[in-house]
Amino acid sequence: MPSRSNATLERFYTCLIAGDRPGARAILDELFDAETPAATIASNLIWPTLDALQTLRRNDQITRLAYNYATRLMRSITDQLQLRYDRRESRSVSCLVVCGAEESEELAGQLASDLLEADGYQVYFTGGGISNDEIVAQLGELNVDKLIVFGAIPATVPETRLLIDYLHDIGSCPNLQIIVGGGVFNRADGLAEEIGADLWANDPIELVQKMSAAPDRRMNDEQRTVGRRRAQQKRGKKAA
Repeated sequence: MPSRSNATLERFYTCLIAGDRPGARAILDELFDAETPAATIASNLIWPTLDALQTLRRNDQITRLAYNYATRLMRSITDQLQLRYDRRESRSVSCLVVCGAEESEELAGQLASDLLEADGYQVYFTGGGISNDEIVAQLGELNVDKLIVFGAIPATVPETRLLIDYLHDIGSCPNLQIIVGGGVFNRADGLAEEIGADLWANDPIELVQKMSAAPDRRMNDEQRTVGRRRAQQKRGKKAA
């Protein structure tokens, strides 16, 4: 991004909350004309703006109208950006990506999915509002390597806890790596570890980097708090 990135962010944000579709697209075209890589636009423009929108909405500092203008417009821009990412060869690794049900959370999940796909992963993106039963069934059907919960809202955290607990408790998908990031996981220090995630990241760009750097990282029973009591009870029964 050019040195005027702060000014570009301000212009972009102003266009978004006003519903100025031509203005927002013009800013994107300026960056394309300057040969700014799509991944750089995602990390320096799209994600910071989306993160700011989520914070403003959470603190009731933005109207519903402005929020809707911004998130709907960002969805179309994210779709355009997806076509411009540099793509690496297939990793032969598959991921199921789920997220919170809010529009901004789905955008975060989509951004993460697009970047992962460009980085060589086979990605299945469900969006939000999917029940744990359906997620578990889909994990078994697809036999994916990684489950990613990205951009979860506070209301979905208890369900995410139950999902991870259930997967470990029944031994379903024993080789599955569980990864969380964005949303409430950024704001609650230690939450990712507490619910038993194997890996966690603050934003979609860091998510791609950490997954590449630690493809085999797993949380062991002693580190995991979710399901720990039941794991200890199982060990006790075996010993008896």
